[in-house]
Amino acid sequence: MRALFFLGLFFAGQANAVNVLTTVKPLQLIANAITDGGESAALLLKPGTSPHDYALKPSDLHRINDADLVIWVGPELEQFLEPLLKDHSGSLALMNRLSPHDHHDEHEPHDEHHHDEDKHHDNGKIVITQQEDHHDHHHGSRDPHIWLDPHNALQIAELITQRLSALDSANLDRYQQNLARFEAKLAATDQQVSARLAPARDKGYFVFHDAYGYWEQHYHIPSRGHFTVSPERAPGAKTVASIHEALKQANAECVFAEPQFRPAVVNAVVRGTQARVAELDPLATAVKPDSDGYFHFMLKLADDMAACLLNER
Repeated sequence: MRALFFLGLFFAGQANAVNVLTTVKPLQLIANAITDGGESAALLLKPGTSPHDYALKPSDLHRINDADLVIWVGPELEQFLEPLLKDHSGSLALMNRLSPHDHHDEHEPHDEHHHDEDKHHDNGKIVITQQEDHHDHHHGSRDPHIWLDPHNALQIAELITQRLSALDSANLDRYQQNLARFEAKLAATDQQVSARLAPARDKGYFVFHDAYGYWEQHYHIPSRGHFTVSPERAPGAKTVASIHEALKQANAECVFAEPQFRPAVVNAVVRGTQARVAELDPLATAVKPDSDGYFHFMLKLADDMAACLLNER
């Protein structure tokens, strides 16, 4: 009889579990820090999938409709979700809910008069555009990679805690305790990352994807520019020549690619230059989605960046 009683409590708890769905892995990592001890947040886009040009499948529609809480950045990143989530009672679009900090969270828009040129300057940085392919995504005037700033990460955790507490008041104390733990561990991790990157702050580098504005500003480690080239196809000779010239002019130590870029693309860009190559993953593809995942993600990003800039590997 006692066993049946506890079994009943177990199934009641399962029935009342909040169904949380996140769009991209870094948001799942933050959500799982708050849901720790209960049902983990699910992920809509498989790790490594770009949210910029994703096409929804019928199974995705079911998952969205069944979710009690859908956590996404907003139409600035997952534009494909805007029609679906406009009237979804569980939608939590984060970008416009974040309070501004002491740095700029907007990028200067590209000068349209330079659209057909290989090279131009964007807010003081060198930007190399692959002429042969103009289908690259654009973020508009706002950088949607909000999870790369620890200040934003804490606000995201607070917003998730508020929503979960309203949806599942029986577990309010657990959510609040998890938030307190997240805040304390975030502060410690932020200090570790800052210390890791400090010796590399005067080193020049370029990135393949203009995704790191929040990270660069928070840790005072700005890039010299970025390349807008196709991950699948090596850039043409004219684009490569422009990239090589930019790398030499900027005395770039490193070029940071991302997991989706093929080796041929990366090799074409750096061949014949002094720049070393390393990989950064702003989508936390290989990070385990547990309650400490966000902190592991930050530390790995810092270590991968510093190791190349300081020529440690």
